[in-house]
Amino acid sequence: MKKADKNLLSGSTTLLVLSLLSAGDKYGYEMIAELEAKSDHTFTLKEGTLYPILHTLERDGAVKSYEKEAPTGRTRKYYHVTKKGLRLLDEKKEEWTEFSKTVNAILAGAAPALA
Repeated sequence: MKKADKNLLSGSTTLLVLSLLSAGDKYGYEMIAELEAKSDHTFTLKEGTLYPILHTLERDGAVKSYEKEAPTGRTRKYYHVTKKGLRLLDEKKEEWTEFSKTVNAILAGAAPALA
């Protein structure tokens, strides 16, 4: 599959990161690999994109980080979504649903229903 335009991904990265974390705590590279696998390599986040998002979410109280030793003996920084983060995820999902519904209506040549 052809890679998606990076501009399409940039507006939804917070939604995707929170969605990944809602399934369980993860460390950075794990999130990058899981997003790539789940999207059939359509979405590839670089560390330089992921970590600023995680730091902003942490600063805002949407995620918390903690360090834990991996089976390899290496210490990794894991991220956990908070209740505030789950509420933000719900808001972002709602925004995405409305946005995609409107874009799809325009692409189909119909006027979107106004709320």
